[in-house]
Amino acid sequence: MADGERAEELDVLVERNDLTGIRLWLAEHRPYEIADELSRLADPYVIIPFRLLDKDRELEVFEELDPGLQQVVLQGLRDTAFHELLEEMDPDDRARLIGEAPAKIATRALAGLSPAERKMTAALLGYPEDSVGRYMTPETVILHRDLTVGRALEVVRAKGADAETVYTLPVVSDGRRLVGTVGLSDLVVSADELLIKDIVDVLAPRVRATEPVEDAARLMQEANLVSLSVVDSEERFVGLLTFDDALEVIEAADTEDMARQSGASPVAEHYASVGVFRLVGARVLWLTLLIVAATLTVNVMQVFEPTLEAVTALAMFVPMLIGTGGNVGAQSATAIVRALAVGEVRVRDLPVVIWKEARVGLLLGVVLALLALGIGSLLVGVQVAVVVACSVIAVCTWAAIIGSSMPLFARKVGVDPAVVSSPMVATLVDATGLLIYFSFATLILGL
Repeated sequence: MADGERAEELDVLVERNDLTGIRLWLAEHRPYEIADELSRLADPYVIIPFRLLDKDRELEVFEELDPGLQQVVLQGLRDTAFHELLEEMDPDDRARLIGEAPAKIATRALAGLSPAERKMTAALLGYPEDSVGRYMTPETVILHRDLTVGRALEVVRAKGADAETVYTLPVVSDGRRLVGTVGLSDLVVSADELLIKDIVDVLAPRVRATEPVEDAARLMQEANLVSLSVVDSEERFVGLLTFDDALEVIEAADTEDMARQSGASPVAEHYASVGVFRLVGARVLWLTLLIVAATLTVNVMQVFEPTLEAVTALAMFVPMLIGTGGNVGAQSATAIVRALAVGEVRVRDLPVVIWKEARVGLLLGVVLALLALGIGSLLVGVQVAVVVACSVIAVCTWAAIIGSSMPLFARKVGVDPAVVSSPMVATLVDATGLLIYFSFATLILGL
């Protein structure tokens, strides 16, 4: 059955309050599919199919939902179901949910947890928002460096069921100071009498719990890690950042960057569940700022109005010129924002980046200028065509420099580089590109 048909079918079943049909539909679909379809329903109707889930599937579906929808579900549950669901959640997922929930839900949630779960959750909530500590899991199997492999495997069998992951096992010395990690596969293939300290990877990466979680997730991506050890300021092991959480962090960061690059505020909720006014609010501010910035272009046109009156053919190429410059600048900005995100470029690389992008812009300008020279000569004559060709070269070079440098300057002053990317670069290049264009026209045509 097609995705669209499946979504419509659930919607119809909920509207008809066909409880039997909803139960059958839920039984036929996987947790992530159910979560996706619930996200497409209006908030008041989400709780109906959720309550009809089997107890052993409730948690799986709940953890697949966006935080906003999780809060909707919790508000619709009775106290017993509410507390049972939160008690069964992984501590890191529960901490992030409570951290984003309204005070009323957060208080209710913490009050109903068992002492052990409340202590773990409170510890995670003590870390800064968007830090590794908020995303790590404290439920791990820890091995002491002086254990034998045989004894370590017994520890894994005894405690592994309560841990979120056993594929990467932290190895500690006295006082829980992290020595390194050992993989479960290494334990399985090693002789029982070997000591853990003889097979531990002491060079395994580690991060502080207070570091930005996006940086840690990018490190995991680059190093191909299943999980990453997390330590406190005294190098004591406190938890693991697992690959599933790292993937969510990277996806959220990339989604936010894409929104900002398009000139909009990021919207975390599922698109199907976001209202029209919410989308308008996310986009209108940036469009307002851009239209104000675009008045620079109008002012430049007014200043050079006599030039346009003298050679009206110049006006024909204005859209082409500013469009080309904006596109070149946007390409450079997008490339640098992406390079910053994955760690390929740092702020101190600014001179290298500008030199490279300037040459890229120059070569692009030469290629496009040859095309513009040929077309312009046929349409308006050689003199105006030369003006256009020279302007294209200069504008492309300038746009590449602006597009590549603005994200780096933004990072330097602590602003998200994506904020000053494509739309803002294009608007700035439009105004400055016209100055370049009319300057060449004045110089070459003697106006």
